[in-house]
Amino acid sequence: MDIWNIIPKQFRAKGVGVSITIFVRALLNFVGLAALLPVLYLILDSESIHSNAALQSVYNAIGFSSDQQFVVAIAVAVVLFIVAKSLINIYLYRVERDYIYALYRHLSRQLFIGYFGEGLQFVKRENTALLSRNVNVVCYTFVTGILRPIATLVSELLLLLMIFLSIAIYSPLGALLAVAVFIPVAWLYFALMRYRLDRYGNVENEAQRRKYRDVIETFRGYADIEINNAFDHQLSLFDKELETIIRVGRKNATISMLPQNLTEVGLAAGMALLLILGSTLDSADMKLLFGVFAIAGLRLMPSARSIMSAWSALRYNRYTIDILRDAKGPKEAKRSSTTERITIAETIELRDISFRFEDSADDTLHHLSLTIHKGEKVGINGESGVGKTTLLNILLGLYAPTEGGVYIDNKLLDEELRRRWQNSIGYVSQSTFLADNTILANIALGYDEESIDMERIERVIEAASLSEFVSSLPKGVYTRIGECGALLSGGQRQRIGIARALYKEADILFFDEATSSLDSATEQSINRAIEHLSATNKELTIVVVAHRESSLDYCNRIITLKKDNI
Repeated sequence: MDIWNIIPKQFRAKGVGVSITIFVRALLNFVGLAALLPVLYLILDSESIHSNAALQSVYNAIGFSSDQQFVVAIAVAVVLFIVAKSLINIYLYRVERDYIYALYRHLSRQLFIGYFGEGLQFVKRENTALLSRNVNVVCYTFVTGILRPIATLVSELLLLLMIFLSIAIYSPLGALLAVAVFIPVAWLYFALMRYRLDRYGNVENEAQRRKYRDVIETFRGYADIEINNAFDHQLSLFDKELETIIRVGRKNATISMLPQNLTEVGLAAGMALLLILGSTLDSADMKLLFGVFAIAGLRLMPSARSIMSAWSALRYNRYTIDILRDAKGPKEAKRSSTTERITIAETIELRDISFRFEDSADDTLHHLSLTIHKGEKVGINGESGVGKTTLLNILLGLYAPTEGGVYIDNKLLDEELRRRWQNSIGYVSQSTFLADNTILANIALGYDEESIDMERIERVIEAASLSEFVSSLPKGVYTRIGECGALLSGGQRQRIGIARALYKEADILFFDEATSSLDSATEQSINRAIEHLSATNKELTIVVVAHRESSLDYCNRIITLKKDNI
């Protein structure tokens, strides 16, 4: 039931159709096996052409002139049928495969959208390395390690049932022999492996998650780890998880070999029993029974092996069901993609807002009201921990107040208005986000390269005081800047952030401690660039959060937040 709930509604109807193809494939495989029986008759008894009623009726109906002609026709017909059956099987398997991968694409995409849509609080609270693994790995493992084995299990069980019933109709003794051989083998495997596979799957998943986290954190904190000589400790954590993964992998690899070996033992045991029973049967009956059991056994063996392997994969990967069942992403996540904007005519107002983090007992902001007029340059300062960044995130629409509301020209900034509001604003943070891409792509973040206005790029580069730096680069704006802008200085990174905000042609610019991590000379340079923007565009509204008052000299008004008045 959990699996059915994870599968989105639009995939369920098609899933029923795919289930039908699984049944058809099993039926085709069974008919293909049955088609070999005439050949078996002819091999074991050349006189069966005339002694077997079915073969004789085909011989007479078509009007063959010789037994040799009949044998050649039967052989060619069987080969052609097997080829046609195989081609149809390949096509039906492609239908199943396309369904599986379409579902993977949908689940992974929706989980990514869903996690992002949970908002800034969720992203900050969760471990982003684990979220990334869920999006990139868990969804894929679910469709290939759960859904595909289910399809294999159903198909092979149907085929197994058809073969068993056919043997039972033809020879109850042969059916009894098959049950006596294969049921104990399957029971032994399932009994021994059931709980081991559950445990191994969970252990490997947890170890993979921790290893993934350790690697990301090590590279992210390279400087601190190197200076504090902490790499050996990080490496020991990595080695510990790696050893766990290898240990579990070895055990799982051994388990994956058992179905093949157990079914071969079962087939050999069945053949041995037939030889023992041979003395009690007529020679011709013995030959035919031995031949039927050999053909059925050769097909039963891979079928039983596939069933056991599919069951193993299900048990080993069932942890993905728990993750996707509890995840918030796959629940038909939707995002607004509108490019419409809001043009501010008069004011941005915070009316009696309070805000409390989900894991906090106290308000970070408490009954705060303020008004920002169009064209104003407003500074917000206060000691650390007073809620400056929280206030800015509310203004940005990244946090929703727990009480009160934000109003744009008397219109409540709700979920419907939020996307249009964010399309209208520019934002530069203390640590500007930079993708491992070119300067151009980072300035025009979110735009396809062919749609970028290069004249506007030149203007914003000039306005952000980046012209001299960009012109000194051999590839200019097409220069790659490394992960997180590692190849740039702090001031260059912040100027790219300013250029990005300007490229949007935003009506309002928000700066969150944009210069706090820079040296005094670079800070003054960037502040002069912001001041120049303010002087050249009187309609531009600027809101600056800064710890140092020197960063707010160009502001018309400064709002000081204090713990005792929020």
